[in-house]
Amino acid sequence: MSEGSGRLAEVMRRGEVLAPECPSRAILQHVTSRWGVLVLVALMGGTHRFSELRRRVGGVSEKMLAQTLQQLEQDGFIRRVSYPVMPPHVEYSLTPLGIGIGHQVEAMTDWIEINLAKILKAQQAHPSFSRVAGIEAGRNN
Repeated sequence: MSEGSGRLAEVMRRGEVLAPECPSRAILQHVTSRWGVLVLVALMGGTHRFSELRRRVGGVSEKMLAQTLQQLEQDGFIRRVSYPVMPPHVEYSLTPLGIGIGHQVEAMTDWIEINLAKILKAQQAHPSFSRVAGIEAGRNN
């Protein structure tokens, strides 16, 4: 961990990101949403068209993918390039800022994958597991 990231962790502990009016909360929501994480991870592999991303990020609806891409583009993480051809050709890639956050998100998803067996075991051992598992199985998005 770099010296700069240690200072940021200290700022976070002081509560600025925990304050309701902190503007980083909206960005945090975009990046850490289910689809935000998966889109960033998918784009770490390179440039993709909308249909390619939809196939790569299994389970995402066209509406949610479009909203997620728009939010991440507005935050400066994604570059959208539209080519003036018929049919329309649009490509999505990560900006330098997007690559930076992409590395962080990839590290988190890698950690989850590495520890998945332990996490699943902890979930199954929890008294509310059967109730929570039933609720999760009933969710679509």
